[in-house]
Order: sequence, then structure tokens, then C-alpha cells
Amino acid sequence: MTATPIHFRPVESDADLLACHPMVRQLRPHLASPEALQQAVAEQRREGYRMLAAWRHDAPCGFAGYRLQRNLIHGRFLYVDDLVTTQDERGGGVGSALLGALKALAREAGCTRLTLDTGLDNALAQRFYFRNDLLARGLHFGFDLR
Repeated sequence: MTATPIHFRPVESDADLLACHPMVRQLRPHLASPEALQQAVAEQRREGYRMLAAWRHDAPCGFAGYRLQRNLIHGRFLYVDDLVTTQDERGGGVGSALLGALKALAREAGCTRLTLDTGLDNALAQRFYFRNDLLARGLHFGFDLR
């Protein structure tokens, strides 16, 4: 028996975003309510934030938030803000397929790089990224201004 195939589509409607909320909350627990996610996304969309979801049947099973950007070091690149799958899809290839779809979007947009950040203590994510040919190319430094 084969698994139901997944398909990808942009998350543009409120209904699609709300359907993704439980999954996004696994990655971003501070977005506790659907309204908090809607507000954050509305603000980020003004800054170029886009979303892509993997769907199996009529339910989202993977989610990515990203931006097309340009800077002096990379030129035009796709930055992945958020990447998550449902708990029951982990290890099943949905994350890799979603990352592949993002790479294709980046190429179509004329990007020369796809980049993302992850925590130094997030060993599982790091292992996933290495398996998907993403290499650690530096350290991300920050300063909390609060």
C-alpha cells in the first residue's frame, strides 16, 4: 500500500493559515492562538513573508515560511524563517520534500542560495539539514535589546 501523495500550495487564505496553526504552534509555541498567528503573519507579509504548505488529503502536513531577500554577501537568496511538519509526518520525507520545493522556488526566483538559522542546541534539526545538503557556513550572532 502506498502513502497518499503530498502536494504543495501557497498559504494565502485565512482558512489555510488557520489549518496550519496547530502545526506552526509546535515550532512557535508563543503563537498560542490562531489570532496571534494571523496577526504575526499579517505584519510579516508586509515585509515579504510568504508561506508554502505540504498537504496530504485535505490537511496540511508541512509548513514553511520564507522571504526572498538580497544582501551584499549572498546576492539574491531565499531565507527560510519557519520549517515544520506534523508530529506524525516526521521522518517520513515531508520535510525533505518541502525543502526541495523551497529550493525550486528559490531557483525560479533567480536566487543563488537558500539559507536558514537553527539553534545550536537543536541537534535533530541540524542532522535533518545536513542530510538535505545544507551546510553550516557560519554562526548567527545576536544581541537582545529588550
